[in-house]
Amino acid sequence: MLKAIKVIFISMLLSVSMTVLAETTEEIKELAKQGDALGQAKLASLHILGRNGEELDYKLAAKWMLKAAEQDLVEAQATIAAMYDRGMGLKGNRDMATQWYEKAANQGHTTSLAILGRNPTAKGSVKFSYQGMRLNASRSIPKEYAKRFLKK
Repeated sequence: MLKAIKVIFISMLLSVSMTVLAETTEEIKELAKQGDALGQAKLASLHILGRNGEELDYKLAAKWMLKAAEQDLVEAQATIAAMYDRGMGLKGNRDMATQWYEKAANQGHTTSLAILGRNPTAKGSVKFSYQGMRLNASRSIPKEYAKRFLKK
């Protein structure tokens, strides 16, 4: 019984400390405006997910994610690539998407390497549809990476 109470108390303390550590939307906006790449990616993420009082706005999300990607934030590069692939918040452009996947792949981003067909483990294995993977990735990366950014 005493052990269960201790576990509950510790979990309550952890949840309170995580709440205190979490950045407010205003803090994220300020970081983004100051040119902080992670702050820009977080602000874009708020617009991708429509969280913390920010409207679901893919155009604004693309603007901020592009700023983060231009600063070599690898996950932002993969996200903006997927957004170009889908035409999510900006005009769809497969060539631009490929360029951003290339930049992320050059930093060792494994998903981008796989999307580009440069995953060495796939060579010689069962026939694999890179086009299908790219399509699925472009659907899932923006929201999944947005969730990851907000946890950092």
